[in-house]
Amino acid sequence: MRFRTTALVSTALIASLLLAGCAQNGKPGGMPGMDHGSTPMPSGSASASAQFNSADEMFVTMMIPHHQQAIDMADAILSKDGVDEQVLTLAQQIKDAQGPEIETMRGWLEDWGIRYNESSGGGMPGMDPGGMMSEKDMAALETATGAEAARLFLEGMIVHHQGAIDMAQTEVDSGQNPEAIELAQQVIDGQSAEIETMRAILERL
Repeated sequence: MRFRTTALVSTALIASLLLAGCAQNGKPGGMPGMDHGSTPMPSGSASASAQFNSADEMFVTMMIPHHQQAIDMADAILSKDGVDEQVLTLAQQIKDAQGPEIETMRGWLEDWGIRYNESSGGGMPGMDPGGMMSEKDMAALETATGAEAARLFLEGMIVHHQGAIDMAQTEVDSGQNPEAIELAQQVIDGQSAEIETMRAILERL
């Protein structure tokens, strides 16, 4: 009887842990396509397992600097006056979504025992993240004002997002780590929708 009771308690405990692990927290509101960062991605070793391949490593080490530049672009437009409010809202939501994703990916690299060189911009030798803004493009965005700044931001972010989608699709096709693949699919879904939103804003500016 004692063995049966212990087994039942253990089964209940395991079930509760599984339910807790599957729970997701949604974030209400926001613009279309801005939900790819609303579900916190697990970063602990219990969920982001040590099972990964070269595609996972490439995706994460390239996506971190890619996300960081998106945040830099968002900061640049958010610091300006006279910019379309919808553009400012989009920029803030991109920043809010991609910042936590960077921390999640850094946690995965730590779990996988991979050293990430912040000063070099990360990535793997000979590989560059797609869609990145050049120094000249970033400088133009920094100095532009009003509607011109909004246009440069949107046009640059559309290309930037497309680069992220391409990298994410490679991860979905070739990756091994389930959490990394899940994040990649969120990037594809969320940023594809954001591109459509940005194109619509451009048409009316």
